Amino acid sequence: MAGDEDPEATPSSPEYKPLPSSSCDLNDVVLISHPSSIGRRRFIISVFLISFASILIYIFWPSDPRIKIERVKVSHVHVHRRPVPSIDMTMLVTLKVSNADVYSFDFTALDVAIGYRGKTLGHVSSDGGHVRAMGSSYLEAETQLDGVTVFADIINLIHDLAKGYIEFDTVTETNGKLGILFFRFPLKAKVACGILVNTVNQTISRQSCSPV
Repeated sequence: MAGDEDPEATPSSPEYKPLPSSSCDLNDVVLISHPSSIGRRRFIISVFLISFASILIYIFWPSDPRIKIERVKVSHVHVHRRPVPSIDMTMLVTLKVSNADVYSFDFTALDVAIGYRGKTLGHVSSDGGHVRAMGSSYLEAETQLDGVTVFADIINLIHDLAKGYIEFDTVTETNGKLGILFFRFPLKAKVACGILVNTVNQTISRQSCSPV
């Protein structure tokens, strides 16, 4: 019969509708920035920049040259008893000028005042010179002290000469310019030292210095 259904007919398959997709895929990773992590990152960057700037300032900030008396040679000593007790002597001073900066140092003048027991005996001067960056240079300056009178201390000076040891007071002053290429600025250094000189072997037995 035409109106009867065929029992062997294949039933129709049910229709499946896809589920609505969510706003994000399961494989996607969602990164959420917390205000605390951003502040921590900024703090670390700030500390790094401040440390880096401090290192640059430390390296490039100019410092005074270091001046050290390497040797004092006393020669041609002659004692006068009349009319006033006095001493003639020749002094040869060897100086070491050290430059710890990354700039070169050109000094125009260098003067060493030599004293004994607080009284000035004379001055030793040297012409200008050049000290390379992070280097050192040696200078020699000689002076002739004629008719030096130190009043009541003349006896002590003669006695120290006889013993072979003399303690001098020195004040070393230098003027120059520090810099590189066209960037140069004046620099001045002054150092006071107490030195004990062995007049037998012409060496310095003891030296203590401090900036003035």
